[in-house]
Amino acid sequence: MRGPSGCRASEQPLRSTVTTAPSGPRQPGAAALAALGVAAPGPEPADASPHAFPDGGTWRTEIPSCEGPEALATVLKEAASLDVPVHRISQGSGVWMLTDAEISEMVDACAQRDIELCLFTGPRGTWDIGAATRSDSRGGGLRARGHDAVAGCVEDALRATELGVRCLLVADEGVLWTLHQMRERGLLPADTTLKVSALIGPVNPTAFSVHEGLGADSINIPSDLTLQHLTEIRRVSRAPMDFYLEAPDDLGGYVRMYEAAELIRRGAPIYLKFGLSKAPGIYPYGAHLRDVTLDTARERVRRGRLALDLLARLGADGGMSPLGSRLPGELRRFPLPERN
Repeated sequence: MRGPSGCRASEQPLRSTVTTAPSGPRQPGAAALAALGVAAPGPEPADASPHAFPDGGTWRTEIPSCEGPEALATVLKEAASLDVPVHRISQGSGVWMLTDAEISEMVDACAQRDIELCLFTGPRGTWDIGAATRSDSRGGGLRARGHDAVAGCVEDALRATELGVRCLLVADEGVLWTLHQMRERGLLPADTTLKVSALIGPVNPTAFSVHEGLGADSINIPSDLTLQHLTEIRRVSRAPMDFYLEAPDDLGGYVRMYEAAELIRRGAPIYLKFGLSKAPGIYPYGAHLRDVTLDTARERVRRGRLALDLLARLGADGGMSPLGSRLPGELRRFPLPERN
């Protein structure tokens, strides 16, 4: 079939409509789809987050699952090679799986590059003897079972901060509240930040606000929440979100790279986490997992490069916090209990 110009329908010239440069960030494929009469509706201004980091940025980056000095060195080398800016590097096996020398080496390497280092605290239910965590319901999951598990997390926090770590990853609301009280009472450095694990992440605005009140400085929400869920959260809290653009398989394996710009628009202030699906689990890390840990560390950085390139192509790469930024700004906390 030929069109009015004499060309076949499939050959109709689209160049004049496809190459028109949009003002501001664009949606993927927007011009071509508009030319075909199937344009997506424009973004609703009311859905945009009104919040930002205290430095004015709307997003930061994080490389997760960096399990020791060698993995850290691999990440830093790959980030330099691929020009991937990194605000935070986090570890998942825990403070207790590292020697003092290894922690100090990681602290020094991150300090040289002004990157925040975040280490996981203490015993977790999934590594405990509790049978419920191995049932289909998973029981209490990663939470700290009993007083001794909380005490182990406190011990890890004290040890890590004494060695210079200033960001602690927690997977239990009780541990979060305990560490926040310690920070407020001077038992932990005042500039220590507390990050909530994706494995207990809140899934509604009220729960998100509760974590903020308990002392969280950034909160990892599950990667299966919708864009509307992010908007709902932002209507009640400005605490930074952590969000896996690509989630590990045990968190669903979701790959949401094409939504990065909208995740920033709705979720700011937000940490974009460059995770990796279809990769073996490496917690708790040891030398027996060395090769896969280093290979996946490199690939996480590469995934970051892909996400940053996509944001740039869409004109949505503005608003990144300056490198070296780490504090969350003023957040709402629950009143501390009276001392006995």
